[in-house]
Amino acid sequence: MDTRQFPPFSLTRLLRTVFAPKTGERVAIFIDLPDPRGVKDFAFLQDKSLTIQRLAHDVFYEGLKKGGLAELGLSGGDFFAYQVTGGSNLDLPGTAFAPSGREVNLEGEIYPNYNIILCVSTYSATAPLTAFAKKYGFRGATLHGLNEIILRTGLCVNYDEVSRDAEKLRLGLTRADRFEIDFEVLGQRPRLTLHCGGQEAQKSHGLCRGEKPDVANLPAGEVYFVPSGAEGVFPMRYEDGTLGLMEVAGGRIQKAALLRGRQSVIDEHNRKLQSDPVTGEIGELGFGTQELPPSGRDIQDEKILGTLHVATGRSDHLGGHLTPDKFAQAKNATHDDILFAPAKTPEIGVTQARMYRGAQQETVIENYQPSAYLRQLPAS
Repeated sequence: MDTRQFPPFSLTRLLRTVFAPKTGERVAIFIDLPDPRGVKDFAFLQDKSLTIQRLAHDVFYEGLKKGGLAELGLSGGDFFAYQVTGGSNLDLPGTAFAPSGREVNLEGEIYPNYNIILCVSTYSATAPLTAFAKKYGFRGATLHGLNEIILRTGLCVNYDEVSRDAEKLRLGLTRADRFEIDFEVLGQRPRLTLHCGGQEAQKSHGLCRGEKPDVANLPAGEVYFVPSGAEGVFPMRYEDGTLGLMEVAGGRIQKAALLRGRQSVIDEHNRKLQSDPVTGEIGELGFGTQELPPSGRDIQDEKILGTLHVATGRSDHLGGHLTPDKFAQAKNATHDDILFAPAKTPEIGVTQARMYRGAQQETVIENYQPSAYLRQLPAS
């Protein structure tokens, strides 16, 4: 998609649309750092590898301090750094540091005293921040993996429109009994079946307005389920490019088998599945709802119409039952999205994804293209 179709990024427009903030509300910005003490006097800005954190400072912090707070009628704009967690949706540390060098207690000093928290980080913090939002009453947004493409595209859209389109797709998929996904990889044609039990579909639509505590994942634009069960086989591309086949039964990945790449990667995954079985639990099935360009970051690319993702692990922030205490080791209590998209998984095809709802059967995706059924939903 031609990025010139998107209006210029506006921080105040984004925050006004997402939060509809009230005069006097306090806002804070979180980042993660390998050593959070590096936030003192903004010393971390000297490290050119910390591109996400630099955008948090240059775009969000400076944007608020140089007029954004006044324009929105907000206060605060304070900046805090916590220790990088090392995994998606792992629990956050209890403390963070301010640019003055002062250490702060997040539960004692920060969560109860801010109305809006923006977390621009390496790893997603949506699950832990959602739990704290419910406890302390704030609203927030997580923007992990932020880059320039996301800034110029996925954060420039009209989230009222995103919300309306997501709702129409949600209504088109809600109360599904199950989904079947047919893959194609290296000459094999595995199939994964995910049971939804007629549950109401949920949506990630980017709006956190009003008094209700909530945390948006930005960019937004997704319809999702927490499967009640799953079985079959599906392919997975590991970070190093290794391809494996996941054998699923009883709602969990039971074991992985090598398709191409490093056997050691598969062996390590199987050791983790054996020692901590809930790490293989299928905790989400999601469908993108937006017309966006690939950004190279899952936070945006999983929101693209025609893509789908399944996720393993923690699911409590989505309404599921799998909480961090159910893992054998705290470091394993992640929520890991497995995205299927042409730019992310070029070796893996999604030849077809089908929805079954009572007597109704609908193709929803075919070769990474939304079906006619999905296409007509926003226009209905």
